[in-house]
Amino acid sequence: MGNLRVLVVGSGGREHALAWKLAQSPELQRLYVAPGNAGTVLWNVDIPVRDISALVGFALKEKIDLTIVGPEDPLSMGIVDAFQEVGLRIFGPTQAAARLEGSKSFAKTIMDSAGIPTAAWKMFEEPEQAKAYVRAIGAPCVLKADGLAAGKGVIVAMDLETALQAVDEIMEGSFGTAGKKLVIEEYLEGQEVSLLCFCDGVTAYPMVPVQDHKPALDGDRGLNTGGMGTYSPPPIWTAELEAKVMRDIVSPTLQVMRERGTPFQGVLFFGLILTGKGPKILEYNVRFGDPETQVVMKLLKSDLLPILWACTEGRLAEARLEWKEGVAVCVVMAAPGYPLAYTKGIPIHLPENYQDSVIFHAGTGISEGQLISSGGRVLGVTAEGKTLQQAREKAYALVEQIDFPRAHFRRDIGAKGLEPS
Repeated sequence: MGNLRVLVVGSGGREHALAWKLAQSPELQRLYVAPGNAGTVLWNVDIPVRDISALVGFALKEKIDLTIVGPEDPLSMGIVDAFQEVGLRIFGPTQAAARLEGSKSFAKTIMDSAGIPTAAWKMFEEPEQAKAYVRAIGAPCVLKADGLAAGKGVIVAMDLETALQAVDEIMEGSFGTAGKKLVIEEYLEGQEVSLLCFCDGVTAYPMVPVQDHKPALDGDRGLNTGGMGTYSPPPIWTAELEAKVMRDIVSPTLQVMRERGTPFQGVLFFGLILTGKGPKILEYNVRFGDPETQVVMKLLKSDLLPILWACTEGRLAEARLEWKEGVAVCVVMAAPGYPLAYTKGIPIHLPENYQDSVIFHAGTGISEGQLISSGGRVLGVTAEGKTLQQAREKAYALVEQIDFPRAHFRRDIGAKGLEPS
């Protein structure tokens, strides 16, 4: 290792956070981000994430030593296979292993075959059969588009009418081919926690646990989004709980994937729910989360680059992972209207100095020298402190200093962690 040329694929807050952390590595010689955003402008290369042949061509031409894939789309399209076929080192799961996120029904089949605790479920391809099943089990229940839907393909129906409407919405509505198959699950109650793990096919190392805030509005109301903010670690997480999750959920998943001949290498993201009967898994994602990565990278004390390298060589067991003490909070500032139709091109002015906090860019661009919004989720304002209260105060103080007219953000990120348990 050393003098490494590294490519990060993606353009969101997650990719800015990865680039920010990788740029601190003494092993790094040159960094590229494709296509990147205004926060990664020093490293940007104008290649879209889905143009796999162009990314392969660039990596060959620039003699890239390691490529790291942010978003799920290129992973499901087989970017890892394409890179490996020409002898390029890449961090992420193969197309076959990426089905854990690309198909909800495939993921549930893996959970069942590994004996992993999860919600009871059924898969449907006919809307009328799905509706009959909903009427039979009643509400509340959870309806999920089988395919990739940018984190928005899940509807939690608390009453029968919503559940029946959700069948039509998913199977005949806004999710395209992702909604051709529908998974209906029992409703589970409890707090949700995201646990991301570095994996090399055999070994998994957990990162710090994270709580995400999916709904658009304070108090977990409103439409589901890609995530309005995160904090880590949540006080409900304990060493005992982590040991149980690693034993009952993480290890069996890796074992079954290995036995199938599709070992999982990359980041495996476990969406967990802490029920009265213990932790259960809601879903897998096959990459770093967004906005989870922002707080995880802020708390990672170790150099990220050797960890990713070790994963690609099947040597993760030899790597050492150190985490900072304290808490990190990320508040997402979104465009007005998000997650529905939103305004683009809003001029944004950032403060000059914000000490040890970081403003991670997501949907940002530069027009005539001016920073502007170019997406739904625009900035991830990330701060750390000795306590959750301190980290929240720092994050929201920085939000107040950002000139982003009509920005939409939640004011209760991390508040769950302050409530008496």
